[in-house]
Amino acid sequence: MSEWIAGMGTFLVQATMVVGLLGGVALLILRSKATQESDLRLHIEPLNEQRQSRNRRLRMAATEQGARKKLLKGFRQEDKGRQKTAKSKEATPSKNRVWVLDFHGDIKASQTELFAQEVSAIIDVAEPNDEVVVRLESAGGLVHAYGLAAAQLDRLQSAGLTTTVCIDKVAASGGYMMACTAQHIKAAPFAVIGSIGVVAQVPNIHRLLKRHDIDVELLTAGKYKRTLTVIGENTQEGREKFVENLENTHRLFKDYVSNHRPEMDIDTLATGEIWYGSEAVANQLVDSLGTSEAYLVERMADANVYHVRLEAPKTISRKIGLAVSAGVENAALKALSMLEASGWQHR
Repeated sequence: MSEWIAGMGTFLVQATMVVGLLGGVALLILRSKATQESDLRLHIEPLNEQRQSRNRRLRMAATEQGARKKLLKGFRQEDKGRQKTAKSKEATPSKNRVWVLDFHGDIKASQTELFAQEVSAIIDVAEPNDEVVVRLESAGGLVHAYGLAAAQLDRLQSAGLTTTVCIDKVAASGGYMMACTAQHIKAAPFAVIGSIGVVAQVPNIHRLLKRHDIDVELLTAGKYKRTLTVIGENTQEGREKFVENLENTHRLFKDYVSNHRPEMDIDTLATGEIWYGSEAVANQLVDSLGTSEAYLVERMADANVYHVRLEAPKTISRKIGLAVSAGVENAALKALSMLEASGWQHR
C-alpha cells in the first residue's frame, strides 16, 4: 500500500511539472507571436549595388597591390560619372524596377501570412512597368493553405504587375498551384515540376481496439460529416464518399491550373506525375529554362532590382526568449518521457 501511495505521489508531482511547463511554453509562444506581428521590419536590398560592390572587391583582390590605387581612382570616376548622368536625367523616367520576393513552403504554407504582407507592400509602391519576381520553393501541402498562398500571387496580376516565378529546386503540387499564377515561369533544368494531383491517407486502428475489447462511439449529425475515421469502423460508403471528395478537389485544382495556363493539355498532365525542368518546358508546364540568379543578373542590365522581405528584429530579448522557449520545450519533453515511464511502472 505504501509503495502505491509513493508511486501516486510521484505521478502527481510529475503531472504538475508537465502542466506548468506546457503552460510556460504556451505563454512564451503567444508572447513571441504578438511581438512578431507588431515588430515586423521591412528589409530592402538593392541587388544592383550589392553586385557592383562584390564586383569591385573581386577586382581589387585580383589586382597587383601597386595598381590598386589606380583602380580605386577609376571607381571614383565611375561614381562621379554616374551621379552626373543621374542629375542630367532627373526629368526623364527612371529605370524600370524589379521587386524580388522569396517563398519557401512547408506542408502548411506557414510563410503565407508574411508573404501576403510583402505583396501588399509592393502593390502600394509599384508602378505599371515594374516586375515582381518570386523565387519559389515548395513541394506542396494542405489544399486550403496553398490555395490562400496562390491567391496572394493572383493579387499581383490583379494590380497590373508583371509576375515571374523562378523555380530552382521544386514547385510541385501546391507549389505548382502557386507557380502557375505567374505570367512567366522559369525553371532550372533539374527542378522538380508538376505533381498536379491530390493525396490523402488516414490510419485506422479499429481492429486493434476491437482486439482489446475497446468500443468506440462516433456520433455525427449529417450523413457525410465524417466519411473516414481513425478509430471507428470505416464503411464502403464512407470510402466512396471520401474518394469522391478527393476527385472533386482534383477537379478544382485542374480547373485552376487550366485557367492560368490554357495552353497546357491539362488532362494529360494532371496525373500526379512530376517532370524535371527540361521536360517541363516541352510539356508547357514552364516557359523557359534558367536559374533565378542568372535571370536577376540579366534584369540588372536595364532595371533596378530590389530584394524585399519582412522579418522580426533580432533583438537580445528575442534571442533570450527563443533560448528560454527552447529550454522549456526540452524540459517539458523530458518530463513527459519521465511521466510515461512512471505511468508504465505504476499502472
